[in-house]
Amino acid sequence: MADTLPVETLSLVDGVAYVDETKGSDETGNGSVETPYQSPVQALLVHGKDVKIHVWKVAAADSDEVSGYTLISPTALKKAVKKLAEVEKKAKKMAEQAAEQAAKDQAAAEERERVLEAAKQVVLTEDASLPKATSIKIRNGVANRGKRVKVSGWVHRLRVQGKNMTFIILRDGTGYLQCVLTDNLCQTYDALTLTLESTVTVYGVINELPAGKTAADNHELTVDYWECLGKAPGGEHAMSNKVNENSDPSVKYDLRHLVLREEKASNILKVRSEVMKAFRSYFDGEGYVEVTPPALVQTSVEGGSTLFELNYYNEKAYLTQSSQLYLETCLPSLGDVYCLVGSYRAEKSHTRRHLSEFTHCEAEMAFITFDDLLDRLEDMICGVIDSVLAHKQSADIVYKLNPNFKKPERPFLRMDYSDAIQYLKDNDIKKEDGTFYEFGEDIPEAPERAMTDKIGRPILLCRFPVEIKSFYMKRCPENLRLTESVDVLMPGVGEIVGGSMRISDLDELMAAYKRESLDPSPYYWFTDQRKYGTAEHGGFGLGLERYVAWLLNLHTVRDACLYPRFTGRAFP
Repeated sequence: MADTLPVETLSLVDGVAYVDETKGSDETGNGSVETPYQSPVQALLVHGKDVKIHVWKVAAADSDEVSGYTLISPTALKKAVKKLAEVEKKAKKMAEQAAEQAAKDQAAAEERERVLEAAKQVVLTEDASLPKATSIKIRNGVANRGKRVKVSGWVHRLRVQGKNMTFIILRDGTGYLQCVLTDNLCQTYDALTLTLESTVTVYGVINELPAGKTAADNHELTVDYWECLGKAPGGEHAMSNKVNENSDPSVKYDLRHLVLREEKASNILKVRSEVMKAFRSYFDGEGYVEVTPPALVQTSVEGGSTLFELNYYNEKAYLTQSSQLYLETCLPSLGDVYCLVGSYRAEKSHTRRHLSEFTHCEAEMAFITFDDLLDRLEDMICGVIDSVLAHKQSADIVYKLNPNFKKPERPFLRMDYSDAIQYLKDNDIKKEDGTFYEFGEDIPEAPERAMTDKIGRPILLCRFPVEIKSFYMKRCPENLRLTESVDVLMPGVGEIVGGSMRISDLDELMAAYKRESLDPSPYYWFTDQRKYGTAEHGGFGLGLERYVAWLLNLHTVRDACLYPRFTGRAFP
């Protein structure tokens, strides 16, 4: 090819731009041999129409020609020049449009400044002739319709409709209230610069909405006076730019204090509060006594691998894994007892259902049988659901977040551990290595949930082998290889309760200490329960966050608590 020159010769020629459609780049190329352009148009655009363009041409496999740079053909050059004209025309038009838009933006900004300066002169005063406003919470709005009221809260939603009307959705934690500002009320400096999450106090009358219009509680407040108490930032620092539904989970956890203001997060916490009330109401109704065991302990309950150790006045101590042992000591003096407190476990895994700190609902009962324990668990779970759904606000949230929620039917399925092992085999649910689970092995979360979801109803999974359960669990009289133990499994979340009958025989307990290599000395106060009037007794522990996650169909238990604590997260 006559026009093809060796690369080393071309690189020395002035006024030459190189183009390689395969390896070149119009964004990062500079027209040299080392970094060529991708298109001839870019060469013309950067260097002008007098530039000499050489393009890389690959020789055909069946020819004796050599691949290399060759002068662009007249036809290709003509095509490139035509394309350049189109690009320049388009660029010129875009530049004109940008200049026009910039002028409009400048004019709008100047007009905005003029309006804001004028707005500073608009001063609101409360009409002294109006009735004195009664301060209320939004939840009391219906009961105060037709009266002049005063409501304070945060701007949850904001909509400006022309110069003479602004709608504010106010939030105070007890509900949402639509407020309407008209005329001078929405022409003040505060009104024109109002932002989401600002705090305001509004005065006016709440009236029921006419047919065809909708708002929270089917009413709105017609404002006659208002004040801005605290202006939240706007622009790039606005809350909606800080955190939103598309934010990375780690950002949401860092900004959990802002996430809590969102409707879903606050609704979850409202249901959680009602669930806690329902548990307390259930236990109180059944005659249980609430106690508050210590969080700082010097003994383990569920084994040493998940203990948080700390220095306690130069002694080794731990954050409690469970309050069970302390609850047992209350039985002789208080009868059946329960607690609703925090427990702490150094969980090393990042699963959807594990937390390092969780709210533990635990109870212990004296003079019961294993069947009694199962019946009480079933009764408690269903009773709490009934109480939560009897509370209208909570029921509305449950069905909003979990539209397909159905109350579990009683009786729950009662399944022995050995039958669960067989179920996994019959349904081809295997370990990661492709083998089946065998008797004596713990059933991990994934297969347990797979089984529960497939069965589709609550399961009381009973009678686990001694070797995979805690030292304090009573053996089954009919089979000493098994314990009178139970896990309550719920579809969608898995285990939410673990319980058992407790060892009541002193010799059996001492043998359990020895089997688990536990020094019985620090447990003397627990052991004494078998010396001074022993009795058959049992109890359970329920993870509140798991219960709420099941009730609301949450993806993770981390969303069911105020500030979740898990591996690597103890902030904010």
